Amino acid sequence: MQRLNYHHLRYFWLVAREGGLANAGKLLKLSPAALSSQIRALEESVGHELFTKQGRRLVLTDVGHIAYRYADEIFALGRELGDVLERRVLPSAATLRVGLVEALPKLVVRHLLEPVLRSSPPARLVCHEGTVDALIAGLASHAYDLVLADTPLPAGSSVRAYNHLLGDCGVTFFARADVARRLRGSFPESLDQAPMLLPTTGSALRRELEAWFDARGIVPRVVAEFEDSALLKAFGAEGHGVFCVPSVIATEIAATYGAEPVGETRDVVERFYAISPERRIRNPAVAAISDAARESLFG
Repeated sequence: MQRLNYHHLRYFWLVAREGGLANAGKLLKLSPAALSSQIRALEESVGHELFTKQGRRLVLTDVGHIAYRYADEIFALGRELGDVLERRVLPSAATLRVGLVEALPKLVVRHLLEPVLRSSPPARLVCHEGTVDALIAGLASHAYDLVLADTPLPAGSSVRAYNHLLGDCGVTFFARADVARRLRGSFPESLDQAPMLLPTTGSALRRELEAWFDARGIVPRVVAEFEDSALLKAFGAEGHGVFCVPSVIATEIAATYGAEPVGETRDVVERFYAISPERRIRNPAVAAISDAARESLFG
């Protein structure tokens, strides 16, 4: 590849940001034809098409999305450098973009991410929730620096990324106080036909729970399923059914939701992974997450 022409890159970035040649041309005081030729020169130098036409619109290709994210960071750093040199302001904090699998308990996520905000200097967090497949695709396209998940990246995945086990723990079942008192004495057999709030089918915790129920001949009465773990707990706290949480946050669940424990088991295990492009973690913010998880939360 030829040396990158940053003038061409800036034209490309503005066209992508402004949504087309005409809008970008007004900002740059250039004709659409002139801009188009500059972008073609950039495409030739990098050896990839960055835009494709859909009707009269220009749409970023997969490579175009990657180039745009890099260009966005490059020109943001350029603006920051200008501010630092001209006004002697302190540089802004580094940004850590984290993808969060929807089913992850929010209290666990808070514990995992807090070290990033306590680091010196603290990193700026940008968090997005989604399905594991969408988040891993985002990791591959550099949309995220890290994905937090309850399952590892499958062996043989086409995405070049690495699993870092942050820790694991058993689960504690909770319910509203009156329900918990009724079920606590004969746990876990008391869960048979008990109203149950579960994560949706296909989640790692749901699979673990179903295997545990089957092994003990327990058939709970499933009254609701949730992708969002916080919503599940809110319904449980209102007395709509029994729900389970990672045991490492059991004390906080009792304090936050006013629910009481029914029982605990280590036979159902929740695991938490950091999935990153690095085999050995070098990013200081990611290292802070990993170290705190192993030494404090799960230690």
